[in-house]
Amino acid sequence: MDVRVNKASVFVATGGKDFDPDLPTVLFLHGSGGDHRTWALQTRWFAYHGYSVLAPDLPGHSLSGGEAFTRIEDSAPWLVEFLDATGVKAAHIVGHSQGVLSALELSRLAPDRVLSLSCVASGAAIPVNPALIDTAKSSADQAAKMMCNWGFGPGAHQGLSSVPGMQPIAISRSIMGRNPLAVDLQACADYQDGLDVAKAVSVPAHCILASADKMTPMKAGLTLADALRASSTIIEGYGHMLPMEAPGQTLSALRTFIHTVQTGSVAA
Repeated sequence: MDVRVNKASVFVATGGKDFDPDLPTVLFLHGSGGDHRTWALQTRWFAYHGYSVLAPDLPGHSLSGGEAFTRIEDSAPWLVEFLDATGVKAAHIVGHSQGVLSALELSRLAPDRVLSLSCVASGAAIPVNPALIDTAKSSADQAAKMMCNWGFGPGAHQGLSSVPGMQPIAISRSIMGRNPLAVDLQACADYQDGLDVAKAVSVPAHCILASADKMTPMKAGLTLADALRASSTIIEGYGHMLPMEAPGQTLSALRTFIHTVQTGSVAA
């Protein structure tokens, strides 16, 4: 579906079902250079199992208009406007990489809009090599190639895929190479407040981390989990691109955590 936020059109994937704001909502936030396709399996499962799903292409990415956020802090007011536009009072927030930083800022700005926080392959800070940012400024495609070579775990590089006939490295490179990767990477590199913000989060949180993540190593994710007082799931043998690289394992961790929060088994 399409909504308008700040006079710009925003494309939102809803998991293959019509969006219903009266159902419990899960909001999925993609990482640097990504879009809604990051969450193809996860969004579909939630949409067909009692939840409504929002997986926007963030401003300036893929099918959405507007300009990409130059500061992580700027994403939080936009997300509030986005939730208002969709009629959602509060949602379970799921972020991947940069999307986690935006989720943290939303938690700081509008904690009443966040039911739970799921952090996939991220940390409280995401340092970025300046050489990668410089490469992205001159060629997003070349930077995407570098990120995919570094970001996927060993199985993906051997051609393994959870979807027969589809290669997640090639798909990711195609998506990132057409999006404002340099802007995203610079915003991540500049963001410094994540650890302090995480310590103030009061909703249930869960970190889903990859043992072979070279971009935000597991150690950084465990530091974030500690700051959030969060439980964690470690997915062995996979890299940074968990939602596409290990979609089933990522979904399993998300569905268990979010269902537990939604049914009240974990105190919010």
